[in-house]
Amino acid sequence: MIKCVIFDCDGTLVDSEYLCSLGFELLLKNYGVHANANEMVDEFRGKKLDLILRSLESKYKIKLADDFVISYREQVSNLFETDLRAFDGVKEALSSIDLAMCVASSGPREKILKSLRLTDLEEYFSDNIYSAYDINSWKPEPDLFIHAANEMGFKASECAVVEDSVVGIRAAKSANMKAILFDPNKQGSLDSSVTCIHNMCDLKNILVRT
Repeated sequence: MIKCVIFDCDGTLVDSEYLCSLGFELLLKNYGVHANANEMVDEFRGKKLDLILRSLESKYKIKLADDFVISYREQVSNLFETDLRAFDGVKEALSSIDLAMCVASSGPREKILKSLRLTDLEEYFSDNIYSAYDINSWKPEPDLFIHAANEMGFKASECAVVEDSVVGIRAAKSANMKAILFDPNKQGSLDSSVTCIHNMCDLKNILVRT
Protein backbone atom coordinates (compact mmCIF):
# COMPACT_ATOMS: atom_id res chain seq x y z
CA MET A 1 0.00 0.00 0.00
CA ILE A 2 1.39 3.38 -1.02
CA LYS A 3 1.84 5.77 1.89
CA CYS A 4 4.28 8.33 0.44
CA VAL A 5 4.57 9.97 -2.97
CA ILE A 6 7.99 11.18 -4.11
CA PHE A 7 7.89 13.77 -6.90
CA ASP A 8 10.65 14.80 -9.24
CA CYS A 9 10.56 18.58 -9.83
CA ASP A 10 11.79 19.65 -13.29
CA GLY A 11 9.52 18.29 -16.00
CA THR A 12 7.18 16.71 -13.46
CA LEU A 13 5.79 19.40 -11.19
CA VAL A 14 7.01 22.39 -13.18
CA ASP A 15 7.30 22.83 -16.93
CA SER A 16 10.97 23.73 -16.85
CA GLU A 17 12.80 21.37 -19.20
CA TYR A 18 12.54 23.67 -22.22
CA LEU A 19 13.66 26.67 -20.16
CA CYS A 20 16.69 24.76 -18.89
CA SER A 21 17.63 23.80 -22.44
CA LEU A 22 17.00 27.35 -23.63
CA GLY A 23 19.59 28.46 -21.09
CA PHE A 24 22.13 26.28 -22.88
CA GLU A 25 21.02 27.50 -26.30
CA LEU A 26 21.47 31.15 -25.35
CA LEU A 27 24.88 30.72 -23.70
CA LEU A 28 26.30 28.46 -26.39
CA LYS A 29 25.90 31.28 -28.89
CA ASN A 30 28.90 32.86 -27.17
CA TYR A 31 30.92 29.87 -28.41
CA GLY A 32 29.64 30.12 -31.98
CA VAL A 33 27.33 27.17 -31.41
CA HIS A 34 23.75 27.26 -32.70
CA ALA A 35 22.07 24.59 -30.60
CA ASN A 36 18.33 23.98 -30.50
CA ALA A 37 16.59 23.96 -27.13
CA ASN A 38 13.75 21.72 -28.30
CA GLU A 39 16.21 19.09 -29.49
CA MET A 40 18.13 19.18 -26.22
CA VAL A 41 15.09 18.63 -24.00
CA ASP A 42 14.77 14.89 -24.52
CA GLU A 43 18.50 14.33 -24.97
CA PHE A 44 19.32 15.75 -21.55
CA ARG A 45 16.10 15.14 -19.62
CA GLY A 46 16.85 14.15 -16.03
CA LYS A 47 20.60 13.91 -16.50
CA LYS A 48 23.31 15.25 -14.21
CA LEU A 49 24.55 18.71 -15.19
CA ASP A 50 28.19 17.62 -15.26
CA LEU A 51 27.38 14.90 -17.80
CA ILE A 52 25.45 17.39 -19.93
CA LEU A 53 28.36 19.81 -19.97
CA ARG A 54 30.80 17.09 -21.02
CA SER A 55 28.40 16.01 -23.75
CA LEU A 56 28.14 19.58 -25.08
CA GLU A 57 31.92 19.98 -25.12
CA SER A 58 32.35 16.69 -26.97
CA LYS A 59 29.54 17.26 -29.46
CA TYR A 60 30.52 20.81 -30.42
CA LYS A 61 34.29 20.46 -29.91
CA ILE A 62 34.44 23.37 -27.45
CA LYS A 63 35.86 24.07 -24.01
CA LEU A 64 33.36 25.72 -21.68
CA ALA A 65 34.65 28.51 -19.46
CA ASP A 66 35.29 27.85 -15.77
CA ASP A 67 32.37 30.12 -14.87
CA PHE A 68 29.95 28.53 -17.34
CA VAL A 69 27.92 26.81 -14.64
CA ILE A 70 27.51 30.10 -12.75
CA SER A 71 26.39 31.86 -15.93
CA TYR A 72 24.06 28.98 -16.77
CA ARG A 73 22.42 29.00 -13.34
CA GLU A 74 21.87 32.75 -13.60
CA GLN A 75 20.42 32.46 -17.10
CA VAL A 76 17.98 29.73 -16.08
CA SER A 77 17.04 31.60 -12.91
CA ASN A 78 16.11 34.65 -14.99
CA LEU A 79 14.07 32.52 -17.40
CA PHE A 80 12.25 30.93 -14.46
CA GLU A 81 11.35 34.35 -13.07
CA THR A 82 9.41 35.25 -16.20
CA ASP A 83 8.24 31.98 -17.73
CA LEU A 84 8.13 29.09 -15.25
CA ARG A 85 4.73 27.48 -14.78
CA ALA A 86 3.37 24.42 -13.00
CA PHE A 87 1.92 21.76 -15.28
CA ASP A 88 -1.84 21.69 -15.70
CA GLY A 89 -3.49 19.65 -12.99
CA VAL A 90 -0.57 19.70 -10.56
CA LYS A 91 -2.18 21.90 -7.92
CA GLU A 92 -5.44 19.99 -8.15
CA ALA A 93 -3.59 16.68 -7.78
CA LEU A 94 -1.51 17.80 -4.81
CA SER A 95 -4.60 19.17 -3.08
CA SER A 96 -6.48 15.89 -3.54
CA ILE A 97 -3.79 13.42 -2.44
CA ASP A 98 -4.11 12.54 1.24
CA LEU A 99 -0.67 10.96 1.58
CA ALA A 100 2.78 12.08 2.68
CA MET A 101 4.53 13.88 -0.18
CA CYS A 102 8.04 15.11 -0.89
CA VAL A 103 10.26 16.30 -3.73
CA ALA A 104 13.47 14.50 -4.73
CA SER A 105 15.32 16.22 -7.57
CA SER A 106 18.71 16.18 -9.26
CA GLY A 107 18.81 19.98 -9.09
CA PRO A 108 20.37 22.06 -6.32
CA ARG A 109 18.14 22.74 -3.33
CA GLU A 110 18.02 26.47 -4.12
CA LYS A 111 16.71 25.74 -7.61
CA ILE A 112 14.05 23.36 -6.30
CA LEU A 113 12.86 25.84 -3.69
CA LYS A 114 12.72 28.66 -6.23
CA SER A 115 10.75 26.52 -8.69
CA LEU A 116 8.19 25.63 -6.04
CA ARG A 117 7.95 29.23 -4.82
CA LEU A 118 7.45 30.72 -8.28
CA THR A 119 4.68 28.23 -9.06
CA ASP A 120 2.96 28.43 -5.65
CA LEU A 121 3.66 24.76 -4.88
CA GLU A 122 5.87 25.14 -1.81
CA GLU A 123 2.94 24.86 0.62
CA TYR A 124 2.39 21.23 -0.36
CA PHE A 125 5.86 20.04 0.63
CA SER A 126 6.99 22.11 3.63
CA ASP A 127 10.62 21.14 4.33
CA ASN A 128 10.33 17.78 2.59
CA ILE A 129 12.79 18.67 -0.16
CA TYR A 130 15.67 16.37 -1.11
CA SER A 131 18.43 17.19 -3.58
CA ALA A 132 20.97 14.91 -5.22
CA TYR A 133 23.56 17.52 -4.27
CA ASP A 134 22.85 16.83 -0.59
CA ILE A 135 23.97 13.21 -0.87
CA ASN A 136 26.26 13.48 -3.92
CA SER A 137 24.39 10.80 -5.86
CA TRP A 138 22.36 11.23 -9.04
CA LYS A 139 19.78 9.25 -10.96
CA PRO A 140 19.73 6.56 -12.34
CA GLU A 141 21.28 5.51 -9.03
CA PRO A 142 18.46 4.84 -6.53
CA ASP A 143 20.19 6.58 -3.60
CA LEU A 144 18.22 9.83 -3.76
CA PHE A 145 14.84 8.11 -3.61
CA ILE A 146 15.99 5.77 -0.86
CA HIS A 147 17.28 8.77 1.08
CA ALA A 148 13.98 10.59 0.64
CA ALA A 149 11.99 7.57 1.81
CA ASN A 150 14.19 7.15 4.87
CA GLU A 151 13.92 10.82 5.78
CA MET A 152 10.15 10.68 5.36
CA GLY A 153 9.98 7.55 7.54
CA PHE A 154 8.70 5.03 4.99
CA LYS A 155 9.84 1.75 3.49
CA ALA A 156 10.67 1.68 -0.21
CA SER A 157 7.70 -0.61 -0.82
CA GLU A 158 5.42 2.07 0.64
CA CYS A 159 6.58 4.75 -1.81
CA ALA A 160 5.55 5.77 -5.31
CA VAL A 161 7.81 7.93 -7.48
CA VAL A 162 6.44 10.30 -10.12
CA GLU A 163 9.04 11.04 -12.80
CA ASP A 164 9.25 12.37 -16.34
CA SER A 165 12.63 10.93 -17.33
CA VAL A 166 14.01 7.51 -18.23
CA VAL A 167 16.83 7.88 -15.70
CA GLY A 168 14.33 8.79 -13.00
CA ILE A 169 12.14 5.78 -13.74
CA ARG A 170 15.21 3.55 -13.67
CA ALA A 171 16.17 4.97 -10.28
CA ALA A 172 12.67 4.39 -8.89
CA LYS A 173 12.60 0.79 -10.09
CA SER A 174 16.08 0.16 -8.71
CA ALA A 175 14.86 1.49 -5.37
CA ASN A 176 11.98 -1.06 -5.51
CA MET A 177 9.39 1.71 -5.52
CA LYS A 178 6.24 2.10 -7.61
CA ALA A 179 7.34 4.02 -10.72
CA ILE A 180 4.87 6.36 -12.41
CA LEU A 181 5.83 8.11 -15.63
CA PHE A 182 4.42 11.60 -16.14
CA ASP A 183 4.21 11.92 -19.92
CA PRO A 184 2.25 15.09 -20.81
CA ASN A 185 3.37 14.97 -24.45
CA LYS A 186 2.27 11.33 -24.81
CA GLN A 187 5.61 10.11 -26.10
CA GLY A 188 5.15 6.67 -24.53
CA SER A 189 8.80 5.67 -24.82
CA LEU A 190 8.95 3.28 -21.84
CA ASP A 191 7.97 -0.38 -21.54
CA SER A 192 4.46 -1.48 -20.64
CA SER A 193 5.45 -2.41 -17.07
CA VAL A 194 5.64 1.28 -16.14
CA THR A 195 2.42 3.04 -15.15
CA CYS A 196 1.95 6.18 -17.25
CA ILE A 197 -0.19 9.29 -16.79
CA HIS A 198 -0.62 12.20 -19.20
CA ASN A 199 -2.25 14.64 -16.79
CA MET A 200 -1.38 14.96 -13.12
CA CYS A 201 -5.08 14.89 -12.28
CA ASP A 202 -4.99 11.15 -13.08
CA LEU A 203 -2.45 10.47 -10.34
CA LYS A 204 -4.91 10.08 -7.46
CA ASN A 205 -6.78 7.26 -9.18
CA ILE A 206 -3.50 5.43 -9.86
CA LEU A 207 -2.50 5.70 -6.20
CA VAL A 208 -5.90 4.47 -5.01
CA ARG A 209 -5.63 1.36 -7.17
CA THR A 210 -2.06 0.60 -6.03
